[in-house]
Amino acid sequence: MKRRDFLKKAAAAAGAVWIGGRQGFAWAGTKPSAHSAPALPLWQRVPRWRGFNLLEKFNVGRHGPFVQADFEWISQWGFDFVRLPMDYRCWTDPANPYQLNEKVLKEIDQAVDWGRQYGVHVCLNLHRAPGYTVARPPEKLDLWTSEEAQKQFDFQWSQFAVRYKSIPAAQLSFNLVNEPAHIKPEMYAKVVRRVVAAIRREDPDRLIIADGLSWGRDPVFELVDLKIAQSTRGYDPMPISHYQASWVGGQRWPEPTWPLKQQGKTIDRDFLRRDRIEPWKKLEAKGVGVHVGEWGAFHKTPHDVVLRWARDFLSLWKEAGWGWALWNFRGSFGVLDSGRTDVTYEDFRGHKLDRKLLELLREF
Repeated sequence: MKRRDFLKKAAAAAGAVWIGGRQGFAWAGTKPSAHSAPALPLWQRVPRWRGFNLLEKFNVGRHGPFVQADFEWISQWGFDFVRLPMDYRCWTDPANPYQLNEKVLKEIDQAVDWGRQYGVHVCLNLHRAPGYTVARPPEKLDLWTSEEAQKQFDFQWSQFAVRYKSIPAAQLSFNLVNEPAHIKPEMYAKVVRRVVAAIRREDPDRLIIADGLSWGRDPVFELVDLKIAQSTRGYDPMPISHYQASWVGGQRWPEPTWPLKQQGKTIDRDFLRRDRIEPWKKLEAKGVGVHVGEWGAFHKTPHDVVLRWARDFLSLWKEAGWGWALWNFRGSFGVLDSGRTDVTYEDFRGHKLDRKLLELLREF
C-alpha cells in the first residue's frame, strides 16, 4: 500500500474509532447523551486493551514484515491490542543515525493499518532505543547522560509522530523505551520530558506511555504532571516466569510451584496484590492510566504452574481495570508454537495452539 493511500484510509477511519475492548466500544464523533459522564482522556484511563507482543522487528539480526494473520487471529479470538517491541537499528542507517530506511518503515505502516482494519490497537515500542537496551550487546551511547543519544531518541520518535499524525490516539500509541533499569527517577524524567515535547511538537494528541523503572516494575511519580500513561510488568516472581531462562540465570533455580515457597515465605495471589498492584494503584490515584505491557512465563515452567499463576495475575488485573499484553503471541511465552513439552497441542492452521492458555486469556 502506498503511504498516501495508507494515510488517506486512516484519516477516513477517524470518524469511527474503536476505543474499547470486548466489553464495549464508542464511536468518535458520537454525541454523548445528557446523562453520560464525560470520558477521561486515554492517558488518564487507558482502556482495558488485551493482547500480545509481536516480535517481527525485535532484533535487527532477524527482522521482517509483520504478519497479517496475527492481527486477524488476535481479533477473531476477542483481543484488541498488540505491542510492537522494536529495535531502531532495523530502519536506521548504521553510518548515519538520522537516515531512515523507508522500505522498513512501510512495514510498520502496514502493521498500523492492519490494526485499524481488525480493530486492534497498535502500540509502538522502542525495545532497543538509541543509547539504551536491556538486551545484548549494550548501546555505545548512554541515553540517560549523552546529549547525542537523546537527540537521536528525540529524532526517532518525532519521525514517528510526523508519520502517524493522522492516526487517532485510540488506534495507535507510543511506548517510549523498554524497561529502564535502576535509573535515578529525576534522570529518567528529564529524558522522558524532552522526548514527549519532541513528539507533541508534531503530534499533540498522541497517547504516550512510559515504562516504569526497575525494568518496568516501579511506578514513576516524577512523571505524573506530563499527562502520559505508564506501563508495568507481570513477571513476578521471576522463578515462575523465567524458570530455566538462560539470559537471567534461571537454570540455577529449582522447579517452581504456585503458590511459590521461597526463603521461608509464601508468594501467592495476596502477595502479588500487595507488591505488584497496590503501588501502581497509588499512581493511578494521581490520575495516571496504567497498562501491563509485558507478562508471561517461559516454556520451561510446568504448564499447570503457569496456568494457576496466570489466573491469579489476570484476575487481579481485571479487578484493577488494567489491560495487558502477553509476551509473546508466537514463541516460547505464547499461545502458538511455544515449544512446551508438557502440553497437548491443537493443530491450528499450520501452528501448534496451546488451547488451555488461550481459553484462560479469553476468560479475562
